Amino acid sequence: MKKLIIALALGAVSFSSAAADVKRGEELTKKYNCASCHGADFNKPIDPSYPKLAGQHADYIAHALNAYKRGGDQANGRSNPIMAGFAKPLSNQDMIDIGAYLHSLPSQLVVSK
Repeated sequence: MKKLIIALALGAVSFSSAAADVKRGEELTKKYNCASCHGADFNKPIDPSYPKLAGQHADYIAHALNAYKRGGDQANGRSNPIMAGFAKPLSNQDMIDIGAYLHSLPSQLVVSK
């Protein structure tokens, strides 16, 4: 089984597909209404500047959520008041689960055409 290492604020968290709970990730995206900005299928955001999340790498999603949680004034943080508000209450496991769920979705992401 492949393992990915996700570096989060509290240290490195090892996770594999067995450790991530895709169903819980789906529930969390509904709870926080992620589709309201990123689109119902997470492929068609309401604004072209918002990222498509479906199919994105799970570790990238977890890292991005952690960066929003840290905030823009911290090292490797991201500054966006809306995303920061959603990310603040998330635990490391929540971020891993959300990443696993979004990664599992059919994607329109392409590397090149």
